[in-house]
Amino acid sequence: MAKLDVRNLGDYIREQRSAAQISLRQLAALAGVSNPYLSQIERGLRKPSAEILQQIAKALRISAEALYVQAGILEERYGDSDVPAAILGDAHLAERQKQVLLELYEAYRRESAASGGAAPQAGQTTTTSSTSRTRTARRAKPRAAAEGERTTGSGANAS
Repeated sequence: MAKLDVRNLGDYIREQRSAAQISLRQLAALAGVSNPYLSQIERGLRKPSAEILQQIAKALRISAEALYVQAGILEERYGDSDVPAAILGDAHLAERQKQVLLELYEAYRRESAASGGAAPQAGQTTTTSSTSRTRTARRAKPRAAAEGERTTGSGANAS
């Protein structure tokens, strides 16, 4: 387990709070901690527990895992992949977008691991990905067909 780096963690929390346009007081209230305590965490003077980090993550609407990795509580579990780091480091994405992308990425990795297959090589596609797209397309077709029937039905009645 990596050593907890409270200074970098505090900087990261401050950056996330600023990006979310939340004041220190607002975040403290949302996370259920005192203003001075949160301020000390952001300045790297206090070492928050995993529970406090989870409360802060929830208040910031980011994954607790991202904070745990940042704090050094969890090791990055993506092997040699730099996808999560690239997503987290992208200044053009909103925090909610980053969270959704990381969740999707993790879901695909779990799905791949559950199927017993290794990650596909460049240029290959996975059966699970095409299956997911097919399922989505099938779900969308009945809805579109129903809307077409309503349109056709109302047009026939209007004639």
